[in-house]
Formats: sequence, structure tokens, C-alpha cells
Amino acid sequence: MLTPARVELPVIEETVVGASSAVSWPAILAGGAAAAAISIVLLAFGAGVGFSAVSPWSDVASTTAFRVSTGLYFIVMAMLASSVGGYLAGRLRGRWRGVTPREVFFRDTAHGLLAWAFATLLSAAVLGSAANNIVGGAASAVSRIAGQSPGLLNGTIETLLRGEPGATRDVAAATATRNEVGQIFATSFQSGGDFSAADRGYLAQMVAARAGISQAQAEERVSAAIDQAKTAIDKARKAAAQLALWLTASLLVGAFSASLAAIEGGGLRDGTWHYQV
Repeated sequence: MLTPARVELPVIEETVVGASSAVSWPAILAGGAAAAAISIVLLAFGAGVGFSAVSPWSDVASTTAFRVSTGLYFIVMAMLASSVGGYLAGRLRGRWRGVTPREVFFRDTAHGLLAWAFATLLSAAVLGSAANNIVGGAASAVSRIAGQSPGLLNGTIETLLRGEPGATRDVAAATATRNEVGQIFATSFQSGGDFSAADRGYLAQMVAARAGISQAQAEERVSAAIDQAKTAIDKARKAAAQLALWLTASLLVGAFSASLAAIEGGGLRDGTWHYQV
């Protein structure tokens, strides 16, 4: 059976031309760029097969199976990309002069970690919007409620303002009412999700006028809509939190993989990584 073993060879006196420190930045930048590029490719592939990481507010993203499968894909993606980047950082660096094997081991580990760090920063810059959607969590969920496109609460607001079938509707007035209701919901959720009695009463009046129902029926519909909105917001927060935890785990796995790969790449570079029978 072939088992990997690291063989300690005598230190070879070889000077790195133009080197002023123990850090080989060209190798680190090359490894980091490769890791970032592979991450983007794998992220695009994952989105293509259904692991969309940029829309955690959809109905599909709220399912447990989706969150787990996406989290596992994050980890696999980080492991593959970071391993390639770390290996290149270790393999492409120069050989140090008068350095003990233990020091070489430490420096290779550091090179892999630095390559992973550079790749992470580069990926965050390129994929900033996706990262904000993932780690923004509750803040992103609430902000998407406001404006002309309420987003997360579209269905809730439509149900709240639904009138009798076949009734004549003023499109401009309906849009203005919908936007106003969205703003009230957004303001209330930004304040903790507590709707004041004045806001509830005003919403009930709007619903009664818009849907053509009694004030009591409108108040019941408003209460049901608020409960539905709170449930939707809570699901979005939990989904974002779990995806953020998976992302954290993938980053840690990526750092570990890059360090190990850099050790192997550095050993192959120096000729100290062999297989013994």
C-alpha cells in the first residue's frame, strides 16, 4: 500500500533571486486568483443546477432540503477551489535558503492561508451582491418590503386589498394604495413588527374602502395579514441565518484545505514529498 510520508532532506543552500522576505507574493496572488476563478465557475454551475445562493427569500429556499443541499455545495465548492489555490501557492513559491523543514512546513501553511484569504476577498468583491443577500439576513428581508416592489409580502398585500370579483378598478389608485400599505408594513417591521393601533385602524379603513367590506371584516383581514407577514419574515430570517452558518463553515473548510494543499505543493516543489512502499 502506498502511504504518503514527508522525508526530511538536508537543507539546500539556494537563494531566491530578488527575495526580501519569506513571503512569495507572486505565488500567493496566483493561487488566490485561481481559487477565486474556480469559485465563480462552481458558483455559476451550482446556480445552473438549482443551488441558487442569491435568492434565499424564495419559497424553495425556505425548505430544509434546499438549505442543507446548498450548504453542502458551499463546502464542496470551497474545498475544491481552495485546494487548487493552496497547491499552486505552495508549488510556485521559491525555495528558501537555510530554512529548517519545520519552518518550511509553517511557511507553506501560511502561503496556503494567505492564498485563501486573497481569494476570499477577491470573490467577495466580485460577488458582493450575493454575499450581501446571504449574510444580510433579517435586514435584507425587511428592506425588500419597502418601495414599489414589496417583494416578500407581495402575496400578503394582494390578499389584504383583494376586492369583489368583476369590480371596476382604478389601476393608478390601486397601485398607490398598495405602495402605501407596503410602506406601513415596512416601517412597522423595522420597528420590531409591532403595529400601532393607529396603523391598524388606518389599514382597516383602507381595506374596507378598497375591498368594499365592512370595518369589522377589514380589521379581521388586517390582523390575519399581519400574522401572515410575521410568519414570512421569520422564515426568511431563519433561512438567511442558516445559510450564513453554512457559508461560515465553508470558509473554514476552505482555509484548512488551502493550507494542506500548500504543504503538499511546497513539498513537491522541494522534492521532499515522496511515496514509500
